[in-house]
Amino acid sequence: MTFGDSINTCFSKYADFKGRASRSEYWWWVLFTFLASIAISMVSHNVSGFFSLATLLPSLAVGARRLHDTDRSGWLQLLWMVPVIGWILLIVWLAQEGKESSRYASLEPATGPD
Repeated sequence: MTFGDSINTCFSKYADFKGRASRSEYWWWVLFTFLASIAISMVSHNVSGFFSLATLLPSLAVGARRLHDTDRSGWLQLLWMVPVIGWILLIVWLAQEGKESSRYASLEPATGPD
């Protein structure tokens, strides 16, 4: 999945927490939100805050779909609230290769190759 495809997919599945997301879809989205936040904050902090709020729901949705691809519950994103250990665990899980068979496999296959 390309950078543009990933952004289009994440915005089109704005609040879709079902299904799966490939590694490339997730990490391209993370890069997009990070770079856009930095660029927008150079212009205006108020607009940057609005952008962060506007992309919060799709970020949570793509994170849940990414965890589904590794056969984990999307609720595990709550580990972001546990400093250091939770962050490390989530980064490792989000970077892992998706599993062919998972309890979420019947919902929707991950889009595109990793």
